[in-house]
Amino acid sequence: MTLLKHLTRPFSALFFLASLALPTAAMAQNSPKNTFTTEQVQAELMAHAPDGVDPGKTVWVGLQLQHQPDWHTYWKNSGDSGLATSLSWTLPAGVLAGDIAWPLPVKIPIGNLANYGYKDTVLLPVPLTITPDFKPSVLNPELEIKLQASWLVCKLECVPQDGDFVLRIPVKGSTAIHGAAFDAAFKAQPEALPQAGSVAIENRTLKVSVIGLPASLQGQTLEFFPETPEIIETAAKWKQSWQGAVWTAAVPMAKHRSSDPTVMPLVLVAQLGKEQVGFVTQAKVTGTWPAQAAPSEVAATTPGPPLAPPSNLPSSLWLALLGALLGGMILNLMPCVFPVLAIKVVGFARHSTNQRRQRVGGLAYSAGVVLSFVALGALMLALRGAGEQLGWGFQLQSPGVVAALAVLFTVIGLNLAGLFEFGQFVPSSVAALEAKNPSVDAFLSGILAVVIASPCTAPFMGASLGLALALPATQALAIFATLGLGMALPYLAASWSPALARLLPRPGAWMATFRHAMAFPMFATVVWLLWVLGQQSGINGAASLLALLLSLAWVIWALGLRGRSRLVLATLSMAALAFLAGSIGQNIIKPLESNSTTASTALWQPWAPGKVDQALASGAPVFVDFTAAWCVTCQYNKTTTLASAELLADFAARNVTLLRADWTRRDPTITAALAQLGRNGVPVYVLYQNGRAPVVLSEILSVAEVRSALARL
Repeated sequence: MTLLKHLTRPFSALFFLASLALPTAAMAQNSPKNTFTTEQVQAELMAHAPDGVDPGKTVWVGLQLQHQPDWHTYWKNSGDSGLATSLSWTLPAGVLAGDIAWPLPVKIPIGNLANYGYKDTVLLPVPLTITPDFKPSVLNPELEIKLQASWLVCKLECVPQDGDFVLRIPVKGSTAIHGAAFDAAFKAQPEALPQAGSVAIENRTLKVSVIGLPASLQGQTLEFFPETPEIIETAAKWKQSWQGAVWTAAVPMAKHRSSDPTVMPLVLVAQLGKEQVGFVTQAKVTGTWPAQAAPSEVAATTPGPPLAPPSNLPSSLWLALLGALLGGMILNLMPCVFPVLAIKVVGFARHSTNQRRQRVGGLAYSAGVVLSFVALGALMLALRGAGEQLGWGFQLQSPGVVAALAVLFTVIGLNLAGLFEFGQFVPSSVAALEAKNPSVDAFLSGILAVVIASPCTAPFMGASLGLALALPATQALAIFATLGLGMALPYLAASWSPALARLLPRPGAWMATFRHAMAFPMFATVVWLLWVLGQQSGINGAASLLALLLSLAWVIWALGLRGRSRLVLATLSMAALAFLAGSIGQNIIKPLESNSTTASTALWQPWAPGKVDQALASGAPVFVDFTAAWCVTCQYNKTTTLASAELLADFAARNVTLLRADWTRRDPTITAALAQLGRNGVPVYVLYQNGRAPVVLSEILSVAEVRSALARL
C-alpha cells in the first residue's frame, strides 16, 4: 500500500465525524425562551392576539429591545455605519410572517458621521397571517413561534449579539397582555401619503419634493430618512423649505452609492410636542444618476476604507489572474501545506522509475487542487449571494469544521505513525480497485492539500480574492481556478519534467522513517486546531475535543487487535466514545461568551464598526489588524512583526491607535469592512490617517514595511 493511500483514505473519517456531529449539534442548542439579556440590551419576544388565533386572523409578534443608557440599535437603513436588526422566524405550516413594521427612527450623530436607529426601548412588530392550513395539535392546541434574532448594539464600541426565542400562544382565547407596547409601536408607524413625492437629480444633489403633508406641519422643520441605504451623505448639512403646501429639500448625494434607484421610499418625521409623527412616500426619481466616484477620489475625502477596485476593466481581471497564479505558487511555501507536500515528495520517490505514473499522478493531483478551489469559491459566492457575509477561510469560522479537521489529521497522524493500516477497515475488493487506479489517490491528495491550505493567505492572494467578489461569477471562478493552478503548478512541472524529477531523492529505507516522522507535523496541526477551537468555544470546548480524539484513538487501536480481545476492547472503546460524544460533545460547538466590550490590552483594543472614524476624528492615526486564530500567517505576523519592541515604540511615539478585528468566528461587520477594502480574507493590515487614502500593507508583514508607512504620516 502506497503512502498516498495511507494519506487519502482518512477522508472516510469525515463521515464518521458527521455521524457524531449531528447529535452533538442538536444537544448544543440552548433551550430558547422569550427573553434574552446582555449588559447592553434586554430583548423579549412578545405577542398580541386580542382576537384569538383563528384562520383569517392576524397575530402580531415583535421583538422588544430595551437599551441601557447611551446604547442604540439600528433602523432598516442604519446610516453611515451599523447593521439593521434581523429576524428569522420558524413557524408551523399555515402561518406566514410578514415584514418588520419599522417604527420611526431617530438620527444619532457620531463624530462626523450619523446613524439611524433606536435608543431607550423599541418594539419591532411583525404580522403573522393565520391561514386555513394551520392545524394545531388536538392534544396541545397552541401556536409555537420560534425566532432567531441578530442585532448590533453600539455606544462608542459596537457589540454584535443574537438570541433564540420561543413563544407559545394558546389557540383558544386571546392574548393582549402587551397591548400597550404594541399600541405604542403602531402609533410610531409612518403614515402613507396619498400622493407620491419626487426626487430630481441635479449634479450631485437630490432635489426632494413632497406634497400631501398635513397643513399643521407647514413651516416646521422635518427630519428626513431615506429607506435606501448609501444614497445620501447622512451627516452632511442640507437645506429644506416650504413652498406653500409643498415641502422641498436639497440633500447631498453620497459619493459612493449602493444603487441607482428609480423609486426612493422616504420617511419624514416631525416633532409635535413630546410625540413624533411620521409620513412615508414613494418618491419617483427623475434625471440621470452620475457616474460613481473613483476609489482614489473617495479615499482622499472620506476617513474610511477605500472602495473595491472597479470590476469592468479587463486589465484588472488579468492582474487578478496573475496575482492568483503567483499567490497559489507561494501558497506551497506556507506552513499549512508542508505536511502534504512532504508526503508528495515520497510519492515522487516511490514512482521515480515510472514516468507515465508520475505524469498521470501530476495531472490527477492538479485536477483535485483546481476543482477544490473552484468548489470552495463557488460555495462562498453562492452563500454570499444568499445574503451571508463570508470571506476566504469562512469554513474555519465554524467550530464543527475545525473539529472535523482535527479528527481527520489525528487519523492521518495515527496511520503515518504505524498504529493501523487503512486496509484493515476496507474490503479487499476496494483495496484492489484502488491499486488499479492510483490516480484516485493523487486526486484526493489534491483535495486534502486545499483543505489544509485554506487557513493561509499568501502574498498576491488578498487583492485577487477581494476583486473576485466584485466580478461576475464566471470571472470570479476563473480567479479561484487560477489560484488552484498556481498551487498545483510546481508539482505538475516536476511530474512532467525528467530534469526536475531527477533532483528528488531516490527510493530507499529512509521512506519508512520519513513516513513515521510525518506523523508529527500532522499532530502539530491537531494542536493548532485545538488552539483555534479554544478561541471559538473556550477551554471546555478544546478539552472536550481532546477527550474525544483520545477516545477515537482507543477505538482505532482496539479495531486493529486480533482474537477475542478485539471484540471486547472495541466494544468498550466505542461505548466510551459514544458516551463522551453525548455528554461533552456539545461543548465543542457551544459559543464562547463574548467579552468584546471589555477585552483589550494596554496596546490593542477590539475593533468595532465606527471605531476607526471615532479615533480619526480625534486626530490620531489608526492601525487595524484584521486577524483570526485559524490564520497561520496572522499568528506568525502577530508573534514576530507586531510584537517587535522597535515597532511598538514607533506606534507609541506617533500616538497610533491600535485596533484588532478578530474574525475567528463569523462576524458580518468585519466581513463588510474587509469587502470595503477590496479583501475577503485575512490577514489584512491597514494604516489610516485623516485626509489620506488608507494604506493596505502586505500579508507577510515586516517591521521595515510598517515603519516606512508610519514615516510617511
